Amino acid sequence: MTMDKLVKRSGVCDEVVSKLQQQIAAGKFKKGDKLPSEPVLMKQFGVGRSSIREAIRILSNHGLVRVQQGLGTFVEMQNGTPTPWYKRLENSTAKDLNEVRQLLELKIAEKAALNRTKKDIDILTKLLKKRFDAAQNNLADECIEADIQFHIAIADAAKNDILADLYKNIAAQIKKSFRQAYTNTELFFIKHAAHENLLKSIIDKDPKKALKCVMEITSPAA
Repeated sequence: MTMDKLVKRSGVCDEVVSKLQQQIAAGKFKKGDKLPSEPVLMKQFGVGRSSIREAIRILSNHGLVRVQQGLGTFVEMQNGTPTPWYKRLENSTAKDLNEVRQLLELKIAEKAALNRTKKDIDILTKLLKKRFDAAQNNLADECIEADIQFHIAIADAAKNDILADLYKNIAAQIKKSFRQAYTNTELFFIKHAAHENLLKSIIDKDPKKALKCVMEITSPAA
């Protein structure tokens, strides 16, 4: 799968999540209601099965729906308290968000260095090149998107679905934080070498080096 397809699929999934959240919040589906089947949702949103399943997984992690094997997906929460944790993420400070990001990325990088496959390396290499090209050309939005997708791909390479889901759930807020903080690609260019070293440590299956690279990448800008 090409990196363009990866980015596109992520965008499609985010759109499905957003629309389902809106329908639940508007009361179209109330607490306890069963969501339509995968084929119905695929037809409704005009997307593939993988995008629907990823969207449902994200909503489940948010606490909005509950998946019961063999029975279907049911609405777990609408509005009010307790506040879903994804809403708390939206209101988090940049400092708090970066601390959570750092903790997750440390473990993810360590696991990725141990469990990555050749396919993972190919995806990571393409995404890092896209990040570098965008940084060189001062294309901030493209650079931020490639950066986020690079780190999501590392999370997938860790081969721990829970870690990957947790990271994907905060990725949207990381992206939002980056877009608010960076109007150019200067810092992304400066930290390219650290990203290259991170990729090399994953290729070399060196978890200790991967941890050091993550610390350098996630440290506050000087």
